[in-house]
Parts: sequence; C-alpha cells; structure tokens
Amino acid sequence: MTAAESAGTGRPAPFTEGGWRLFRGDGAPRRVTFPPAPPWRRLHLESPDGSQTERPRPYLIDPDDADIVNAALHLRRPLLVTGHPGTGKSSLAHAIAHELALGHVLHWPVNSRSNLQDALYYDDAIGRLREANPRRDTDGPEPDIGQYVRLGPLGNALLAQDRPRVLLIDEMDKGDIDLPNDLLTVLEEAQFEIPELSRLPEDHGTLHVRTDGPDAPAAVIRGRVRCREFPVVIITSNGEREFPPAFLRRCVRLDLPEPDEERLRDIVAAHIGHEALDDIDDCGSAWPRRSAL
Repeated sequence: MTAAESAGTGRPAPFTEGGWRLFRGDGAPRRVTFPPAPPWRRLHLESPDGSQTERPRPYLIDPDDADIVNAALHLRRPLLVTGHPGTGKSSLAHAIAHELALGHVLHWPVNSRSNLQDALYYDDAIGRLREANPRRDTDGPEPDIGQYVRLGPLGNALLAQDRPRVLLIDEMDKGDIDLPNDLLTVLEEAQFEIPELSRLPEDHGTLHVRTDGPDAPAAVIRGRVRCREFPVVIITSNGEREFPPAFLRRCVRLDLPEPDEERLRDIVAAHIGHEALDDIDDCGSAWPRRSAL
C-alpha cells in the first residue's frame, strides 16, 4: 500500500526512513532516526552549572479565571483548582511560576499514603547512626545532624526567602481525610518545627539542612523554619470528594471547565502551531462529543 493509498483510508503510512511508522511489529530489527519529541514532552534544558531550567509552557486562561488567580495572589491564600483530568489544573502552577519569574515549581503529588511530615522534611536517622558509630570508635567528630535532614516540597516553600516559591499540591482529594486540615494549620502559621533539631543543646543553635537545591543548604535556627513571604500554593482536585468546610473557607476556588471545540483548537495552536489545525478538524469536532458520552 502506498502512502497516498494509506492517506485515502485514514490509516498511517507504512514505514519509511523519517516517516511516521517507526515500529512495524514484523520482528525485523532496523535502526531508525527518531523525530523530535513533541514540545510538551521535551526534557528540560541543562545549564552549564548542571542545574535544570524550566522551559516556557503556553497556557490559555480566560480573563475571569485569571482574576481569580490574582485574587489568591493578593490575598496570600491557597488556590484550590478543580476540574476533570486534562483541563490544565497542574499546568496552571507552572504558568504562574514562569510568568512571575518565581523559579521552578515545588511539586507534592498526593496519594493515599501521603502525610504532612513527608512534605515538610525527612530525617535520615539510620544514615546518621551508621556514620556516627565508626567515628565514635575512632574518636572522630560527631557528624552534623543538619546534613541528614532534607526539606520536602512544603518545607522548601516555607523557607525564609525574599520572593515566594510556587508549590503545587497535586490531587489533594487522593490523600487522607485529615490531610487538608493538617495542611491548613501549617499554611496559616507559615512555619513549622523540626523536633530533631529544636531539642539539641544550645551550642547547636544554627544548623544547615538540605534543600531542593543540591548545593544550597538552608540555615535553620533552633529547629524553626519560617517564611518571610507566603508561598504561592496551587492545590488541584479532580472532585472525587469534598473537603472540610474550614479548609474551603481559607482557599480561593477556581473551577476549570471542559474545553469546547474552539478552546481545543486554541490549545493545539499554542502548543504545536497553527499549521497543525488543518489536520485535526475531524478530531477536534469529535472530542467534545466523545467526552460527553
């Protein structure tokens, strides 16, 4: 079957070097040249210092919805974003961080086993004990306890910094029923305590703990982490269950609707280019009907 015949039947064209069909399923090994990945699946660029920088992500939002985002920013309140999967809830956090130049997004994906402490910090007590015993046998100095404490995504968001960080708490409705209220207390106080550090003697007043930056430890005084600017918190939910009223009262709520055909075309044009619209006319009109079934 020729490429023209395949085009007439709506089936993919057969394999040619540089063509669409890379895998044929005939068991014959061949070396092919992979085409460039689509824009939304390309890996982050790496800077000369080894750090990764996030690429701009096009994001379309209605003016009324943008006003709700701005209300949350001005009020220093978490933004609770609800909507069906694929409506752009998580991408909104990346769009805000990019547009406001707030660095890379801190990501906390919530599941049924998630708890607040994991999001705040992790204490590697076993590693500290493993290294302390050989040093004690050789009369060496005790290891600095701070190097065994690593801040989690929420802990990094609450560090004392001049500009806020963006924290994405993804799919909160998958977590434990008490998690929203536990989280609410920490966000209201904008601080938390690391007991493993706060109960140390006075001569251990300031310790440096590990952060999301591999070469950027943070100073913690008497085990207390407190931010100077409330973080920009984006909480997403698929609407699988309701949250406690006290939690909802302290959030600014944004409900993202299902995209219609016109919005789908705008999204495709923003991500791939207007030239791709010619190939998706049938697909674009079928999507709203299929999603409504």
